[in-house]
Amino acid sequence: MKEKQYPRFRLMARIEHAILMISFTILGLTGLPQKYPQSDWGPALINLMGGIEFVRIVHRAAAIILVLGSVYHLYTTAYRFYVRRERQRMIPTIKDWHDLRDTVRYNLGLIKNHPKMAKFNFGEKIEYWAVVWGTAIMVVTGFILWNPIAVSNILPGQIIPMSKAAHGGEALLAVLSILIWHMYNVHIKQFNPSMFTGKLPRSQMEEEHALELERLESGEPPWPEVDAPILQQRLRTYWIVAIISGVIILALLYWMFTFEDTALITVPRATRDVFTPLVTPSP
Repeated sequence: MKEKQYPRFRLMARIEHAILMISFTILGLTGLPQKYPQSDWGPALINLMGGIEFVRIVHRAAAIILVLGSVYHLYTTAYRFYVRRERQRMIPTIKDWHDLRDTVRYNLGLIKNHPKMAKFNFGEKIEYWAVVWGTAIMVVTGFILWNPIAVSNILPGQIIPMSKAAHGGEALLAVLSILIWHMYNVHIKQFNPSMFTGKLPRSQMEEEHALELERLESGEPPWPEVDAPILQQRLRTYWIVAIISGVIILALLYWMFTFEDTALITVPRATRDVFTPLVTPSP
């Protein structure tokens, strides 16, 4: 008998995840080889992908997609918060610390029952806020590296190598956390299909989100009931603010991505010897 499935993620959340997954993978594949140009595998992988010029263009195109996806996530979060008045379940609470403590105790055999956790458990919250923090660092340092001349006209020149170190270090940390933490918890320990199907089997809900399972089975609505006139007023306000701020943000992003092209320009490859020894004339 097929196990009962419970709703986990909406379609738009799964689309956001797909955008993040694709852009992050491309950024990792095109960025890490640039971080290790002295290695054997770095230049080999760059050449395999079509050369440094092409790799840089693809890297920055993926960065644009990542930024646009992040902006879209801000707007969907604002919609759920202001219009639907949903509880912001990704905000850490004291219970998360208790769940972390009790999970460790359960794994050590000190307590018999696994702690009951809500829609997003402490591990998922840690991972979510790590993505938020990491994306913010990558966007800021990426902008500096994309516009080094303009930035160094305002800030000390040391900000460029500092940003390069932070950008590369955060990229390595992000890739390793995905390969170790995320892959183990979502794909190896027990495959979690919810980001592809939107649903999760009952057994996994009981183990990882028992409180959410109880809420779903009780029939509690996902957001408070609101009278139609109030909902329409919130929608009008939301769309007015969203459209105006969206135009401003898109204009700002266009300026950020086109203000300076020095990061995309490479020195032309030499077609002859660039160093000619000085010949001392004969007496």
